[in-house]
Amino acid sequence: MKYRKIGNTALDVSAIGLGTWQFGGEWGKDFSQKDVDAILDEAAAQGINFLDTAECYGDHLSEQLIGDYLKRHNRDNWIVATKFGHHFHGPFERTRHWDPDAVLKQLDQSLKALNTDYIDLYQAHSCTDEEFNNDALWTMLDKQKQAGKIRHLGISLKANNDAYQAKKACEVGATALQVVYNRLDQAPEEEIFPIAEKDQLGVLARVPLASGYLSGKYKPGATFERSDVRSRHDKEATMKKLALVEQIKQSEVPENTTMATWALAWCLQHPAVTTVIPGCKNPEQVISNASASELAMVSDSHPQQVKK
Repeated sequence: MKYRKIGNTALDVSAIGLGTWQFGGEWGKDFSQKDVDAILDEAAAQGINFLDTAECYGDHLSEQLIGDYLKRHNRDNWIVATKFGHHFHGPFERTRHWDPDAVLKQLDQSLKALNTDYIDLYQAHSCTDEEFNNDALWTMLDKQKQAGKIRHLGISLKANNDAYQAKKACEVGATALQVVYNRLDQAPEEEIFPIAEKDQLGVLARVPLASGYLSGKYKPGATFERSDVRSRHDKEATMKKLALVEQIKQSEVPENTTMATWALAWCLQHPAVTTVIPGCKNPEQVISNASASELAMVSDSHPQQVKK
């Protein structure tokens, strides 16, 4: 496993992290504590030390499952990121809460759920510019940093063209940006990444497998069951996406390399990217994800340019 510092912080995170939205139960599987323990045990064995969660992945459910694990293991071995700004009200249903007092309550609930005294990276979760422009909120969060509850602040951008918040990150004390970035969505390269590099901000790349389209599992013409969130995507756009994925698979993915592993390595080759945070459903997927760290370092060029 390779490690990189988040911006100018001392947080030395694994190039492959672990996204944990799935632990909240909204993606077709209910995770038991035994399931989560097995995944985190394998993550540790593979050298993964970075966990990304949120207060609204279930009603602090993802945090609670992680927290139960942390209380039985060495907390200091993990770099834990979580988020604020929402409250879970059911599958894919949220209310928004950005008042400083409400966020402070969220913070304390997250600390309790995670069984920890501090959060390494506390991220504003997909806020609007109006919600972002709240001096009282950032002043309160700075006080929580001084109190030791938070080590660093970050911004999980709602949209890949949200350059306003990226430009203001340093002003509010944020040291990291989280964006959607993958072979099918390269929009952050236009404005967000240059800002991150100029201001020495870490970049966390979420959805690196493009909601599973880059997993290599789906052929052109594939359809998705109604219970699958991808069934809600525009059908014509999905057809075009699947055709492009097949083209990429044939022309860009090296032999003897799974498309999913290649897709994670593709993200890591951009110099602005600190870590990718794919989700996983089992320990086997953790192992596969972790192997992308080595692949990303093998080539001097971007994996997009590696041909068969």
